[in-house]
Amino acid sequence: MKSFNLQGKTRKEVGKKATKAVRVAENVPCVLYGGEKNVHFTATERDLHKLIYTPEVFVVHLNIDGFKTHSVMKEIQFHPVSDRVLHIDFLEVTADKPVVVELPVKLTGLAEGVRAGGKLSLEMRKLRVKGIYTKIPENVTLDVTDLALGKSIQVEKISIPDLEIMNAKNAVVAQVKLTRAARGAAAAAASAEAKSE
Repeated sequence: MKSFNLQGKTRKEVGKKATKAVRVAENVPCVLYGGEKNVHFTATERDLHKLIYTPEVFVVHLNIDGFKTHSVMKEIQFHPVSDRVLHIDFLEVTADKPVVVELPVKLTGLAEGVRAGGKLSLEMRKLRVKGIYTKIPENVTLDVTDLALGKSIQVEKISIPDLEIMNAKNAVVAQVKLTRAARGAAAAAASAEAKSE
């Protein structure tokens, strides 16, 4: 995973009024879970922008008033109308405790089925994986070169060293779909073959 440094300030008061004041000052209320005790803190909207608006997954190096730890972002609450970030939960991670994160799926290669007139479709943009944070890659890269027309890659066919994939085994991650043109070409070829016999 890529790393991201984030500065935070401890929150002394956590009531509604205090939370509103935090947001007015363009800061975001956050909570760090998973350690000996939950830590309430704030971070600026500006600092959080690069962490939130990206498909990438980061291990976040937190520095909250001198208290340093590693974490991953677990949950974000957005305002339903303005889309402003209302709250973020972070989970403290250690080198001996597995964590579950969602990794972006990246496809490489030109699928055999695409060359035959099919259309490559990415059905799952992210996969849920479980493992030690130091072993988690930036993404799940799948080579689709040998993927034929009408064929798919299911979760059970994917293996990532040191990680467990949490999605359903039969879930389709990527597939080459038959397009109307490809169906027509296949039908024409079949009918031409039948006539020549």
